Amino acid sequence: MAHQTGIAPSSDLQDFFAKAKDGTQRVIKVVIENEELVLKSNGVKEGSWEDDFNKLVKPMIEDKEACYILYRLDSTNDQGYEWILIFYIPDNAVVRDKMLYASTKATLKMQFGGGHFKDDYPCNMPEDASLEGYLKHVESQNAPPPLTFAEEELQQINAQEASVQIGVDSRINTMQGVSFPISQAAIEALKKLQNKEINYVQLSIDIEAETIELESSETVNLTDIPGRVPEDHPRYHVYLFKHTHEGDYMESVVFIYTMPGYMCSVKERMLYSSCKATILEFFEDDLGMEFAKKIEVKDGKEITEEFLYDEVHTKKNRRQKVDRK
Repeated sequence: MAHQTGIAPSSDLQDFFAKAKDGTQRVIKVVIENEELVLKSNGVKEGSWEDDFNKLVKPMIEDKEACYILYRLDSTNDQGYEWILIFYIPDNAVVRDKMLYASTKATLKMQFGGGHFKDDYPCNMPEDASLEGYLKHVESQNAPPPLTFAEEELQQINAQEASVQIGVDSRINTMQGVSFPISQAAIEALKKLQNKEINYVQLSIDIEAETIELESSETVNLTDIPGRVPEDHPRYHVYLFKHTHEGDYMESVVFIYTMPGYMCSVKERMLYSSCKATILEFFEDDLGMEFAKKIEVKDGKEITEEFLYDEVHTKKNRRQKVDRK
């Protein structure tokens, strides 16, 4: 709630307010003088509210003078005619006036009758106090709320994903049919993983060249992988997860997409997200890779043996097996 100043309307203004709601008045200008709200000027209805706006409001605006302008619309509610409150505080007004007018606005509305007001329209330049300015204000008020940064990113990513297309007939081993071909070094590393010569491959997108490149290929301990995940760039990882499940030794190929959120640029987020599906399609259809699980994480620290085990062998599936026994 706004802090109240104790400034009240003069008796003349109160009397004028009581008579002003009969439909004859179109505009009322109120200012603060000698610690009172006083009537400065007024204008009667001549045409429609749109026709009267510039004709009656503009002459009341003085460049350096703060004021309230009550303007009557032609619409009504259960209180009577609807009004808008034009709250004019010029940028070059003294600080005391800015504070005084801002903190007295609620008092003015209450004295006139808050139920009559359809809208508040703050202005700080004379040109804003015009029909054109007010209509822009209404348009902005009715517009959907602005997207958050995350929502805007998601919208851009979805648009990018929709634009990335690949045809079965056009696709070849190096994915030349799409805008992000995969390097031969990356393909050879993936084949080594398939042959179990290594257990880990990390891939990146070269944004300038628009290619999928090999970052590293080696045999690593699972505990070493989090330290290889960049904190400020997305990456694709393929890992041969060797483990034991219900007494059986297993080797499961896992695809991991690491996306460190807002630590990377919007462009990177869009490119990695939109390329993921086509890269996976290439891995599976062209290289014949079978993934036990496809995972997305924000932080490399999430990649632990327990995490991968729970992803590959979900708790739900484990419970079902126990129940069948």
